Amino acid sequence: MTILVIAEHNNATLNRATLNTVTAAQKIGGDLHVLVAGHNAQAAASAAAKIAGVAKVLLADAPHLAEGIAENVEATVLGIAENYTHVLAPATAYGKNVLPRIGAKLDVAQISDIIAVDAADTFQRPIYAGNAIATVQSHDPIKVVTVRSTAFEAAASEGGNAAIEAITPGPATDRANFVSREIAKLERPELTTASVVVSGGRGLGNKENFESVLTPLADALNAAVGASRAAVDAGFASNIYQVGQTGKIVAPRLYIAVGISGAIQHLAGMKDSHVIVAINKDAEAPIFSVADYGLVGDLFELVPELAKALH
Repeated sequence: MTILVIAEHNNATLNRATLNTVTAAQKIGGDLHVLVAGHNAQAAASAAAKIAGVAKVLLADAPHLAEGIAENVEATVLGIAENYTHVLAPATAYGKNVLPRIGAKLDVAQISDIIAVDAADTFQRPIYAGNAIATVQSHDPIKVVTVRSTAFEAAASEGGNAAIEAITPGPATDRANFVSREIAKLERPELTTASVVVSGGRGLGNKENFESVLTPLADALNAAVGASRAAVDAGFASNIYQVGQTGKIVAPRLYIAVGISGAIQHLAGMKDSHVIVAINKDAEAPIFSVADYGLVGDLFELVPELAKALH
């Protein structure tokens, strides 16, 4: 049994979600290979070779792989897929773009967003916005799986010494071209990897309140800032901050929900947090059903007092 993990990277460094995916692969068992498909990506391949438990790194290096266009990565993976029993990728925007194409071309059913490995052919995944857990068994010859990174610890990024093998990249697609990429530069910790997240909802009223109320608290805790879908739709924050089923899945050590009622789709994105604190004036708000600690009251009074106490 040999497993392939498709690495997410920027040609220089690995996305942390790759390390979580490696941990999931290790729970399946067998030899573990990592594919780095990119351009001038030797640094990313070297980083992958150092991951504990990785037996081999496959480096596909070509200009048409530089930007991670899904059709090009797909062609490279299909060229080697028959050598593997499992193909895994993080359940990020990148993985969700690449893996379904591979599953379709291999004519196998993708198993999405797994949170546990029961056996080499059996996995657990959330359904109904996380309100139920499905146990899925696959008899496909090649299992195509995306991994929820928050459900698995990151593999050690040091300690491995895998061989790096250059492979022939797949052909370039003529159906998609890279045009441009806008990368948001955040001064705070990245939302999906932060140990503390402070999120705001529609209860903050407007964009100015969202920033003025949450910023001091986030500064005091060195926290990432998140937002509910309602807050994003109302224009209080960019969609890069959205937490929920249609946003980012987070599981920090501390999650503080400010003015968030607790819609099902939002709870699906954060209810696995270790400690949840909810601040809301409505004592019947659904957010309190998952909160470890709740403050019922005016957030415009409570949050500044909390931030002041922490400074």
